Amino acid sequence: MGIAQIIATVLAGAVTITAVVLAVRAVLTITAVIRQGQPAPERFTDRGTRTKKMLTETLGHTRMLKWSAIGAAHWLVMVSFMILFLLVVEAYFEVVDPEGGLPIVGHWLVYGFATEWIGILGLAGILYLIYVRQKALRAKRSRFLGSTLWQAYFVEAVILGVLVCGFLIRGFKVANDTFEFPAWATPLSHAVGSALPEAHDGPTWVALVKLFISMGWLITIGLNPTMGVAWHRFLAFFNIFFKRSPEKPAGSGLGALKPMMSAGKPLDFEEADPEKDQFGVAQVEQFTWKGLLDFSTCTECGRCQSQCPAWNTGKPLSPKLMILSLRDNAFAKAPYLLAGGGKDLTGEEKATEAQLAHMDVLALAEGNRPLIGTEDEQGIIDPDVLWSCTTCGACVEQCPVDIEHIDHIVDMRRYQVLIESSFPSEAGVMLRNLENKGNPWGAPQNTREDWTKGLDFEVPRVGEKEDFEYLFWVGCAGAFEDRAKKTTRAVAKLLHEAGVDYAILGEGETCTGDPARRIGNEFVFQMLAQQNVETLQEANVKKIVATCPHCFNTLGNEYEQLGLKVEVVHHTQLLAHLVATGKLTPVEKIAGDLTYHDPCYLGRHNRVFDAPREVLGAAANVVEMPRNQERSFCCGAGGARMWMEEKIGKRINIERTEEALSTGAKTIAVGCPFCYTMVGDGVTAKGEQENVEVVDVATVLLRSLKQDV
Repeated sequence: MGIAQIIATVLAGAVTITAVVLAVRAVLTITAVIRQGQPAPERFTDRGTRTKKMLTETLGHTRMLKWSAIGAAHWLVMVSFMILFLLVVEAYFEVVDPEGGLPIVGHWLVYGFATEWIGILGLAGILYLIYVRQKALRAKRSRFLGSTLWQAYFVEAVILGVLVCGFLIRGFKVANDTFEFPAWATPLSHAVGSALPEAHDGPTWVALVKLFISMGWLITIGLNPTMGVAWHRFLAFFNIFFKRSPEKPAGSGLGALKPMMSAGKPLDFEEADPEKDQFGVAQVEQFTWKGLLDFSTCTECGRCQSQCPAWNTGKPLSPKLMILSLRDNAFAKAPYLLAGGGKDLTGEEKATEAQLAHMDVLALAEGNRPLIGTEDEQGIIDPDVLWSCTTCGACVEQCPVDIEHIDHIVDMRRYQVLIESSFPSEAGVMLRNLENKGNPWGAPQNTREDWTKGLDFEVPRVGEKEDFEYLFWVGCAGAFEDRAKKTTRAVAKLLHEAGVDYAILGEGETCTGDPARRIGNEFVFQMLAQQNVETLQEANVKKIVATCPHCFNTLGNEYEQLGLKVEVVHHTQLLAHLVATGKLTPVEKIAGDLTYHDPCYLGRHNRVFDAPREVLGAAANVVEMPRNQERSFCCGAGGARMWMEEKIGKRINIERTEEALSTGAKTIAVGCPFCYTMVGDGVTAKGEQENVEVVDVATVLLRSLKQDV
């Protein structure tokens, strides 16, 4: 060992020890922060399915590969990071001996071949990702806006530096004639070597630089435990493993909301006490530990932001920035919490005066900030951010590390509504209507069956008809809203014509509670849901067909939390089946092109993409909008936004309507009464009501059967 090797070895050892100590400290910090969260015992169920899903999504890159080239490049960089870790280990041996290598496998031809080509592809991958980031940053509304850019540049530079150093080390070995692998197996290394001079200590010094770069990365992330762009490489495996619904398809927008939890158990409203039980989330530590893991895992890629309808129309909500704000609050507040501070459920300080006197002043100040509040109030999340969300699920769909944005937003809404009584004033009318009238419009219950008037056949009612295959769940919009009534009547006509055995509840039906739950009023949701569950159980309902995706989602996914298990289909699914089996046969396609708008709660949340297109394809010439299926753009009505004024930025329904109009289609088909209203209003606002018609899928099918409809 020469002088160069001795110096290099000492320096490599010193920087490595420093890096490891700081990294361990950061891991302990992250773990301590996550452990401040509330219990979530349901995250430990079905570990086999969870393991399979985690391996599929990480090693298979099933989420990232949705973006083809970017996904492939990211996969190559990930693999190079994992495999070329061996080359970082090898660098320690090269520091000691310029002719050295990794023991045992370091001289195998397959090792040399694999690491060479993984390095080449990883180099291509990181260069492409650098190009994509720079190009995206120049976009009018970049998904990287608000991300901590120096951290991203640093990580990209580290990956590039480590890969380049790897080829330089091999190049010097080639130049020194100490490289054992042939040119056909390691072409880039030989090409680099042909351009380098012979230098005996070359591999040692480059290996030291490589270790300085690698350990510099570890030191940097050790000093920055909130550096998600780096820490997600480790945390993503855990975050995906503990995802809420491992059995659901990758990228599902969640579907059901999780029930209100307190101390890891669903809240029982008959016995709940707000002084003893947690009602929503008022402090960052009241999120579950999985929520805090979510915040820590965010890689700041901005894919959620790029797809968010609120962000795209000038609203203050960015799912990414919201998660980052919660993450920063959790870590800044952690010393205060770990020292015994925090607020109990009544808002009183837990720590004694003696404890408070010795606490970190900045952490104490962070602990006293309200979770929801304006800038003047020093709030972590602005109220306009909280109430801009349509719960469309685009953020959850796009997130490559399975962050559950919607659950966190609704948990914060629950506290604001149930404890603070703080929510947009116009939504109060909707909630009072739900409590007093059983529907958000406040229509009299005895008018629920008015849509049946004028039909040339009798609509069967539950009670009058003892046995039936399907309960036709009409829904509040389908019963009271004029445009949605057209859909209800069309579906009834189609069911009658196809000979489907069905019945309706009529006045026995009440709102499913979807708007109450999504605005955060779990109490009203539970009240309505319990009433409906009892009604459905008494009627011995086995199958339900619903025209509203919100009813479809609530009945099929959320009522199971209340003990009801029933098969629920959307009317487009049933109609597709009836067409496929020949019970309904389109005679003539409707005139002009047609475009279809995917409702968020039908498509993204519940993966029903094909059925409506099968029906429409048999009845019309369908042209797709640029954003369709799982990337469909929201109409703006979900998350109880249907009953809240849109005062900031561009109206979401106008954005979506413009996209539909850009296809040149004469008909815009929808599969949701909310979408019907929002897109219909958008067409009117654009002055295109004389040229373009908005109709439900059922109406399109009915017209193809009877051209005079």
